[in-house]
Amino acid sequence: MNITLKILGLVIVIMWSSCAGPPVEENSLEVDANQPIYVQMANSEIQRNPDPRLIEFRTEPKWEYTNGLLCLAILRVWEKTDNPVYYDYVKTYADSMITAEGKILTYNIRDYNIDRINPGKLLLELQEDTPHQKYGLAIETLREQMDGQPRTSEGGFWHKKRYPYQMWLDGLYMGSPFLAAYASKNNKPEIFDDVVKQVMLMDAHMYDEEKKLYYHGWDESRDMDWANDETGLSPHFWGRAMGWFSMALVDILDYLPADHPGRPEIISIVNKVAEGIVLYQDEETGVWWQILDMAGRKGNYLEASCSSMFSYFLLKAVNKGYIGTAYKEAALKAFEGVKNEFIARTDDGTISLKQICAVAGLGGNPYRDGSYEYYVGEPRRDNDPKGVGPFIMAAIEYEKMK
Repeated sequence: MNITLKILGLVIVIMWSSCAGPPVEENSLEVDANQPIYVQMANSEIQRNPDPRLIEFRTEPKWEYTNGLLCLAILRVWEKTDNPVYYDYVKTYADSMITAEGKILTYNIRDYNIDRINPGKLLLELQEDTPHQKYGLAIETLREQMDGQPRTSEGGFWHKKRYPYQMWLDGLYMGSPFLAAYASKNNKPEIFDDVVKQVMLMDAHMYDEEKKLYYHGWDESRDMDWANDETGLSPHFWGRAMGWFSMALVDILDYLPADHPGRPEIISIVNKVAEGIVLYQDEETGVWWQILDMAGRKGNYLEASCSSMFSYFLLKAVNKGYIGTAYKEAALKAFEGVKNEFIARTDDGTISLKQICAVAGLGGNPYRDGSYEYYVGEPRRDNDPKGVGPFIMAAIEYEKMK
């Protein structure tokens, strides 16, 4: 189905009858320092990216995990404010990327790329408010991918089909909260066991007892050049990888039943993560370094996305009672540190989140070796959704705590 999207200033006009919602009023996206900071950031982001398909500096629409992350954060702002502008923004993305027949545009199930599952969280939530057959069909397509996702010998999801036998911390956030939400909403309790298994496998293979941190990746086959010949682990503790992992844990617990036998185990891992990351929280600023355990090393830097993710994790874990109130000070210091260190007000009145690592992975072509020089040498940019989304969600948790 052809869709014409016209952007008139701050007004989004979708020339398609199935895309509901009134146009954005001129004053509905103002950025005022008296607003909650999650509203300021949401309004700033929609001003910067009035077409939700084109975030992350794209020129072509894409079904991508970053769209899912940012739109989920915007949906949380809608829940707090009841302002339809935010709901319509998210629904615009879903409706423009899924055809009436339920086909997800730009998506190929045969890639078995776990990143592509993340936007499915939006569909599960939108379906509750505006049931639509095409949402259900798209959700089942994503569920079908996870049914066929290649696995390690122990049952752990490969990160992508083209990365055989590899589990990355990132992948837990991309796939497992979706599966937990799907299981909860569709009365599929057997899926919860698989979700818990994914957490336990990462904990078993990727945790370092001495450092109290998790490595970015693990290659069961040891075939990758970055993989340690004995352990299969990548060389470093990358901040955002642990950030994805930490956010996944507290989001999975939103859906995992209180009486599930794996719930205490996951809460125990939440406590392990909290214990580890506060050891590496920068004492002066309250935020975290790109390579967590190498503070001050030449080239290393304080990084906004992992700091926002850890803020969200700590604030939510304290608010939910998963970790003790002894972590409250660290949680507050973390979010306040992000605001002080990385938030800047621009000339047009919007706010920006600065100093975000653009992207970092393992393997691929050109090859990414997971070295220290690789991680600290990757480009940095402002307002990347991998930082903005967690910042918005952390801000909401911060308000709850305060």
